[in-house]
Amino acid sequence: MNAAITSTGQREFHSGAGEQSLSLDFLHRYLLGNYRDLYAATLALDVNDHNAVLIALNLLATTAEADPDQRRAEGRLIARRLALLPPPRVYGLFRELRRAKVNNRRTRAIMRDWLAARPDLAFDAVKYRAAVKDAVRHAHLRPGGELGPFLFTPHRPAAYTTPILETWRRAHYEQAALYKLPYTVAEGFAAKHRIARAAFLERIAPRLTRLERLRLQESARTLGADAVRADLATMPLTRLASYVLALSPDDRVHRRAELTAALRTAARRSAGDQAGRWGAVVAVLDDSFSSYGSGHKRRRPLAVALACHFLLEALASEYTPLWLSGRSDALLARPYGATPLGERILDGLDRRPERLLIVSDGWDNSPPGLAGEVLRIWRTRLDPRHTCAVVHLNPVYDAADFDVRRLAPTVPTAGIRDAENLVALVELAQFAEGRTGLFELRAHLARRIEEFLREDDA
Repeated sequence: MNAAITSTGQREFHSGAGEQSLSLDFLHRYLLGNYRDLYAATLALDVNDHNAVLIALNLLATTAEADPDQRRAEGRLIARRLALLPPPRVYGLFRELRRAKVNNRRTRAIMRDWLAARPDLAFDAVKYRAAVKDAVRHAHLRPGGELGPFLFTPHRPAAYTTPILETWRRAHYEQAALYKLPYTVAEGFAAKHRIARAAFLERIAPRLTRLERLRLQESARTLGADAVRADLATMPLTRLASYVLALSPDDRVHRRAELTAALRTAARRSAGDQAGRWGAVVAVLDDSFSSYGSGHKRRRPLAVALACHFLLEALASEYTPLWLSGRSDALLARPYGATPLGERILDGLDRRPERLLIVSDGWDNSPPGLAGEVLRIWRTRLDPRHTCAVVHLNPVYDAADFDVRRLAPTVPTAGIRDAENLVALVELAQFAEGRTGLFELRAHLARRIEEFLREDDA
């Protein structure tokens, strides 16, 4: 679970992409070969999209190794997970299945049902034409209406009756038509027609998705395309934290009220009915230099810490944040300095909170090992009855240990990718502590699977 939540096979601060991919691949193969039912069950948990695709791919590629009951259960889990994934991820999975020559009956049925459930397959055919064509060909499907000609002989018809297909055809020679297409498609036509970037962004703004607006907002502002404005209050919490950290310190100060209000709104939305129910909470938040992450995952660990800060503020009735740098202004957080986790944990425990949460990559180095000793003595000598719940949330996968890096055996550690999953991960962390066994874990997974599939039936 820790690996499937945190790792995407990309470079991290302490390990390269090759190490990450090799380590993750080993874990997938090990779980698939030894605990196939538990491996499939992780699709019902909050794994990241990269690992959800890998799990589905591995299960479909080894259909012959599953018994009928397993195939039935896996089929429902895969179908439900694919319905929740972004379409590009699913089309990427279908293309990978084609490259791997996985074409059993279950695979074709899952591809057929997913394509049939798409709300507008003509839209997909325009936006992801090559991927849709590969999926149709691999699943041996015959798309009805004008989709077949569009996918395989797109320029042959003189005109289409399907509006979006006709708009795509006209966009080849008519500039006005491209502004009725999805942004990623229209961008290519804009380059073909040599349309100025600022003018293009201004006119395509109504067609942008929520996340496209967020991604393009700053570059559009520089070009003077004021129509591209994102409603920050509707953005996912961790994504919004990443956006804030990408801004310059001067911009953050200038827009402090707007950014803080947006982060708190997103945090309250994520907290839901748990808001204000967690009692006294202290958070130790890692903003050391390693929270920069890597060129592939720039400032990702710090963004998770910042998002957790605002979420815990919403969950707690009394909240104290302790940044490793000693910073008191969370909005100006930046990756800098060593990792004095031990000192900050001592400061947190000194406040006698009901919960102490540590959000860090676990590389305690100032001095090395102090955090582990503090937690060991606290749990075994000073608080053996667990009056203070301590949980370590780690946003970085440690390829060498096939897990996220832990601070102490006496404290549960869970991987975290998005702060929105914090509440569920704190619950799951009890299994990492070793006070519960495989029976309890299976029971927990059975409940999660039932809830996961019930949402699909609803």
